Amino acid sequence: MKNAEELRKSLSEVFQKLQAGELKPAEAAELANLGGKMINSAKVQVEYYALRKEAPRIAWLEQDSK
Repeated sequence: MKNAEELRKSLSEVFQKLQAGELKPAEAAELANLGGKMINSAKVQVEYYALRKEAPRIAWLEQDSK
């Protein structure tokens, strides 16, 4: 995943495949779990910088990150 926007799109595709019966619930759950871990990691980074009163650029949270 290059950024959070790609993660959202990917999780949306997982949801659609699950609804269509193309993906087993356990597989969808694991993908959603991994997505959550990625988001939580970014959240920890944001909270760390907030505590230090810093405002760095976090590329993964930006839509057009490379």
